[in-house]
Amino acid sequence: MALRYDVIDKMAALITFAFGLVAALAWNEAIQALFALYIDPGGSITAMLIYAVLVTIIAVLATIWIGSVAARARSAPPAEPR
Repeated sequence: MALRYDVIDKMAALITFAFGLVAALAWNEAIQALFALYIDPGGSITAMLIYAVLVTIIAVLATIWIGSVAARARSAPPAEPR
């Protein structure tokens, strides 16, 4: 029975990761399209570096924000049933 639980648990984690990867790829395309509006999409190394730095900054800020929201949710008392 424990093996069955472990398999289901791992499958759920992998499926969740797969959906996250699909969402990340979709966001990557959207951000690249938005970025191409403001910077010449010639594919220069400078444009690619600027894109990478901006995406990294956004990812770090989003990760910090999500972590603080999760920490607040963990420390909040559970809601009383109605």
